[in-house]
Amino acid sequence: MTADTTRDRARQLQPVTYAAVGATQAPDLLRYPPTGYRPLELRGRIGHGDERWQYAVDQLLTGGVYRGAGMGLRITPVTAGDAELTYHHVEYDSVGEPVEPAQVGAADEVYTAGGARHLRPGDIVVVGLEVGRALWLPLPGRVVLLDEAAQRVMYAVGTLPGHPFSGEEAFTLEQTADGSVWLTVRSFARPATWWGWPLLPGLLLARILIARRFLRALMGAIPSQQG
Repeated sequence: MTADTTRDRARQLQPVTYAAVGATQAPDLLRYPPTGYRPLELRGRIGHGDERWQYAVDQLLTGGVYRGAGMGLRITPVTAGDAELTYHHVEYDSVGEPVEPAQVGAADEVYTAGGARHLRPGDIVVVGLEVGRALWLPLPGRVVLLDEAAQRVMYAVGTLPGHPFSGEEAFTLEQTADGSVWLTVRSFARPATWWGWPLLPGLLLARILIARRFLRALMGAIPSQQG
């Protein structure tokens, strides 16, 4: 077993570094974030039509949104045993009535036409600066939420030990009735270490700039399907 494999397995066993799992989905997040955390929301139109929608879904759920923003990426799939322990939250309709009960179990594996695997709850996602074949300044997180519907796809990543922030970031894709495709990035975060607090203004600005890059990452030209 390699050192990277050992480290990835250790991360799979670690809890996230914050308590309010799923709070990115709270309607009043911007007004009432978890105590001590700074919220962020950025929403933008990334295109129009079914082709843009499918491209954006595949890019989002395979990690292309990170690569398109200029980040290096490593994904460690959840183990089969851990996937069976995944908690799926209660589903509600537009007026707040429960329509699906909470469940525990593995989500189906989904692949793009090109064979890339979609993210699943429990996957470890590590982003950082790609230098050659190495990943510098790694930022580890775990997929803690995943929700897919016909015209709405959302997943959230929670921070793991070793990340300079503590908190959660969620990506939500939606296609509206006129065919427009929108991406919303929501997060709440605070420094995970004492030395991060003096750097907080700069870190908060970096979060905004990176969120903007996520939007641009899904606005790019759609590769031709013809070979």
